[in-house]
Amino acid sequence: MKKIIIAIDGHSSCGKSTMAKTLAAKTGYTYIDTGAMYRAVTLYALRRGFIHDNTIDEESLRKEINNIKITFGKDSDGRQYTILNGENVENEIRGMEVSNSVSPISAIGFVREAMTVEQRRMGAEGAIIMDGRDIGTTVFPDAELKIFITASEEIRARRRYDELVQKGEQPKFEDVLKNVRERDYIDSHRSVSPLRKADDAIVLDNSHMTFEEQNEWLMNRYLEIKSANEDRD
Repeated sequence: MKKIIIAIDGHSSCGKSTMAKTLAAKTGYTYIDTGAMYRAVTLYALRRGFIHDNTIDEESLRKEINNIKITFGKDSDGRQYTILNGENVENEIRGMEVSNSVSPISAIGFVREAMTVEQRRMGAEGAIIMDGRDIGTTVFPDAELKIFITASEEIRARRRYDELVQKGEQPKFEDVLKNVRERDYIDSHRSVSPLRKADDAIVLDNSHMTFEEQNEWLMNRYLEIKSANEDRD
């Protein structure tokens, strides 16, 4: 069977990454977390002082965008982590400081252009599962399987809150919910590659599904496209 591209888009904290990682492990495909790439750019900008008082020094970031090298590695348990210029930054990019600035950074045209080039390079050979906001609409509009995942704001905020607590942080639920709503608005209203469902994407609202149910649903969609491709071959 031809090694296909699976594009998974959707709102923040809706479980895209978890589902994508699980499917990748079961199929042998490569998983690419594009959200982590934008988070890494955001972390770089924060460290360099390009973000202050909710204002981004875009000109300074533009001058250094080509100095930002993002790759992925795996630990001894097979868990993927994000590498920024040779440093494992997986934990740091998942904190609230980065979360509060990642959507504005992601809305910058030259940032999206640079990340899109890298994402297309990573997926050039197929056999990938890539999740993000614009994979099925911009990065790989011809992907053989496109999924759009969503869930209610409150449920997504609760999932994000629980994740942060498990990592030892002490966020306020109201702050996490506010962040989810703000990111939804920015992601959906930015001028470059806004978050939207591709016309041929399959929608999954996983608000009231267990992880097992979500993973089974996604595996069934993969098997369907696999069967369809084998019939054509």
